[in-house]
Amino acid sequence: MPNKKLTIYTDGGARNNPGPAGIGAILLNEKGDEVASVSEYIGEATNNQAEYKAVIAAFKKAKELGAEELDFYLDSELVVKQLKREYKVKNKDLAPLFVQIHNDSLSFKKVTYNHVPREQNKEADRLVNLAIDKAVK
Repeated sequence: MPNKKLTIYTDGGARNNPGPAGIGAILLNEKGDEVASVSEYIGEATNNQAEYKAVIAAFKKAKELGAEELDFYLDSELVVKQLKREYKVKNKDLAPLFVQIHNDSLSFKKVTYNHVPREQNKEADRLVNLAIDKAVK
């Protein structure tokens, strides 16, 4: 039985901004059980590029799982406000990532973006650092 509705915590980070960057995501089913995760090194990027790429990776994973509704939780207030169209995306490097996320979101019945304090996003953050640590050793 596919998980129709997923709660997704994503994070992206770069050391030195821009610098070595990683993405992390935790996908939870309606019971709150982890059904998938992402921990990936993405090379040189800024924090915001990494945040966007984490959302893109989570969309891909959610599609593989057959999800229909996604509730995203990010600790980047800027990215959440951009994705909710409360802020314009002025950065030319973020614009194509924003468009990709918009296009990815069309494959789902419902997608929401929510801001959470960093303390509530520790697991996704751990996956980011794990990816960067593995790559830069």
